[in-house]
Amino acid sequence: MSTPSERTLQARIAAHESWARTPDRAARTAKARSAMESKFDRIVDPDGLLSPEERAYRSGQARKAHYTRLALKSAQSRRRRTKRAKAGEG
Repeated sequence: MSTPSERTLQARIAAHESWARTPDRAARTAKARSAMESKFDRIVDPDGLLSPEERAYRSGQARKAHYTRLALKSAQSRRRRTKRAKAGEG
């Protein structure tokens, strides 16, 4: 039986091998990108009332906000982890 860290490493190995055998990475992820784009379109225009240009602009802004929010959470998490590690040293 594998430990959690070994399972993580095994999954990483499998993912790297899978991507190494993928001839067209863009095609492999096209469905997911399309679904994510549709998600932001629905968020900013749930009733489908905006012009395509305005929907695209607002969707882009919503996407930027989403990824910026993720970056902020990641930075906060790293800061907390660093603080805990330093507190454990002293």
